[in-house]
Amino acid sequence: MPEPIKVLSQNPPGGRCTLYARYAEELSSSLGLAKRVIHTDCRDAHGEGFPALRVNGVALQPSDGVILSPEDIYAGLMAIGVDLNAAPDLVVRLGAVLERFLEGVE
Repeated sequence: MPEPIKVLSQNPPGGRCTLYARYAEELSSSLGLAKRVIHTDCRDAHGEGFPALRVNGVALQPSDGVILSPEDIYAGLMAIGVDLNAAPDLVVRLGAVLERFLEGVE
């Protein structure tokens, strides 16, 4: 059984922590994987602390070094061997999450 999707977040969550939690919700729904939000005081973006989105124990990395895009997530999932056949529209769905976030829509 694969590890759950983990969001490493500060408490209360800031911008990227909130976005990554929303990405995790979509990934969980689209791929049928469990998800967990872990609150931590450790600041280590895209590593062992917040903000980070981890799948199968691997922190997904943003191509711009700052914030994960839908394409970054898709590429990261492919690189670690996650079967994406069940979610062929995953980038579009994650893009909608990002768009709602940027518009301030809950």
